[in-house]
Amino acid sequence: MNLVKNVLFTLLVISGMASCSKDDNSEVTYTATLNGASEVPANNSSATGTATLTFNKDTKVFKINVTHNVVNATAGHVHIGAIGTSGGVVFPFVTITSPISFTSTALTGTQEADLNAGLYYVNIHSLTYLGGEIRGQLIKK
Repeated sequence: MNLVKNVLFTLLVISGMASCSKDDNSEVTYTATLNGASEVPANNSSATGTATLTFNKDTKVFKINVTHNVVNATAGHVHIGAIGTSGGVVFPFVTITSPISFTSTALTGTQEADLNAGLYYVNIHSLTYLGGEIRGQLIKK
């Protein structure tokens, strides 16, 4: 009987240790829905897109995946700016062909704070809308 108790106790301890191991709270996800209505100023583009950004709190690096259906896209970036305001480019995408996959360098403390404050947005530019055809604010899930 003692052997059974010892085995059960050992399993309980191992189970407890496993549950105390590091959870995967090291990643934070942000999403955006891109459209012309979110541009500043808004436009009538029928193009759309989505973005999913995964930020690693340990490495301070994010990976972003963007899909869009912009015809004649000319540029794509992550900008800084609150909803309804335009801001400068922070992270230019190397390629703008959908789907876009981009990995950042390590963010500074200020950049991380801006990301967490919802101050980053994705913008896809085109020949028709040089200032930006579709835009979406990156919001923490």
